[in-house]
Amino acid sequence: RLTPSEGLARPPPPPTDNCPNGSFRPSHDSVEWEGRSLLKALVKKSALCGEQVHVLGCEVSEEEFREGFDSSINNRLVYHDLFRDPLSWSKPGKALPGGPLEALRALDKRTGSGPATIALDSLSWLLHHLPCPILCQTLHALSRQDSCPGDTLPGEQVRVLGLLHEELHGPGPLGALSSLAQTEVTLSGTMGQASAHILYRRPRQRPTLQTQWFSILPDFSLELQVEPLLESQPPSDLHTPSVDPTTHLTFNLHLSKKEREAKDSLTLPFQFSSEKQQALLRPGLGQATSHIFYEPDAYDDLDQEDPDDDLDV
Repeated sequence: RLTPSEGLARPPPPPTDNCPNGSFRPSHDSVEWEGRSLLKALVKKSALCGEQVHVLGCEVSEEEFREGFDSSINNRLVYHDLFRDPLSWSKPGKALPGGPLEALRALDKRTGSGPATIALDSLSWLLHHLPCPILCQTLHALSRQDSCPGDTLPGEQVRVLGLLHEELHGPGPLGALSSLAQTEVTLSGTMGQASAHILYRRPRQRPTLQTQWFSILPDFSLELQVEPLLESQPPSDLHTPSVDPTTHLTFNLHLSKKEREAKDSLTLPFQFSSEKQQALLRPGLGQATSHIFYEPDAYDDLDQEDPDDDLDV
């Protein structure tokens, strides 16, 4: 994948010594880290390896895509332009009946024999014009992954590089393309340096994940770098006095020694101490008992023979 946050495309990881092997390799990019520069760097690497390079341009013009390549690289690129006239309306006689889909399928016939690289700029554009299952089936056939092991020699494989703007799609299309890819490159970075998170998928092997820091030169050559060091934090001043957050409060949160002792020795009313419990259960001798005294009011009607007279019973 080539990934900043624009999309999902999966080209091979940044090559170092040898030319990449054949497969479908998308690259994810984003707004912060665009992936077209890495896609062009991989296209240049394939051209220098002597491979046929076919570019299906959908999002930028041919002039913009070729910009930055020298004449030796541009002479090896076969550009298929879907940017100016995606449905061939300006040339009715040459219009493909299937539109972008037929143009994508036709690339397989034009590669011929021998190793070849097909760069799709971009998969996001194709996803907006083609159903996801049809696009995945076409990519699978385009990379010749459905051929028998003895049908195609390793040197005759077709490598498909696709740029995908990840933020434009939901988890369904992303997952389908991810399961189809043999290598995914996701771009990110820090401190102005780009990093490629490369996920390798090999048959009968566990997926492996690597991270490679790199930069792209003005001529679209890749320069591998070491991982950047984190910025060191300035040492704190040991002599700087700490600020007490309770300095300007209108009340005091601190207790003196005498205040703390008085607080600890205080028995609160709701505390049921053992002394209170013993005093209630075993009243001492000579302890006065409680009495209730009642003095009748002048208007009280008291009849000893009929105490309930006032109730009119």
